[in-house]
Amino acid sequence: MPQQQHLIGAAAAVIIVVFVLYRRLRTHFGRQPIRLGRMRIRIVIMSCIAALLAVNSISMPRLLEGLLAGLIGGGLLAVAGLRLTRYQRSEGVTYYTPNPWIGGALSLLLVGRLVWRFMIAVPAAVHHVTPAHGPVLGNSPLTLAVLGLTLGYHAVYYFGIIRRSGQILSLGPEPI
Repeated sequence: MPQQQHLIGAAAAVIIVVFVLYRRLRTHFGRQPIRLGRMRIRIVIMSCIAALLAVNSISMPRLLEGLLAGLIGGGLLAVAGLRLTRYQRSEGVTYYTPNPWIGGALSLLLVGRLVWRFMIAVPAAVHHVTPAHGPVLGNSPLTLAVLGLTLGYHAVYYFGIIRRSGQILSLGPEPI
């Protein structure tokens, strides 16, 4: 019976993760309405996560370097993404269409890295041994670099969308 509960918990976790990833991927494709409040909240959340990761990594310079490299790379990637983003006003609503290649590649990179780490870490944790390949769970500069890349990209990208939407709205109502 306890093993069945463990499997049910694992299945529920997988379903939740797949749902969250689906929602995240959906924001990278097609026309999206600009929702300033949600974007501001996401910027704050991503900045807080990045700050917590940085504070947690202060005692291990390799991890902090990986995180900072990812944040800087994500910010630069966001600037490129903002240049490729298209804006449109329709029926009083302002929309943006992100470049699907950048968002899709970034999401696949994050998912791929997380899957790889879990494939290495879970068997090692079950058998109570150090992973045969790569650092122990929570001690990988590459994983923090990929997380930093994702956090930096989205924080800077949403900031740019908010800034650009202010410029679009200052132009006045859409032409008839």
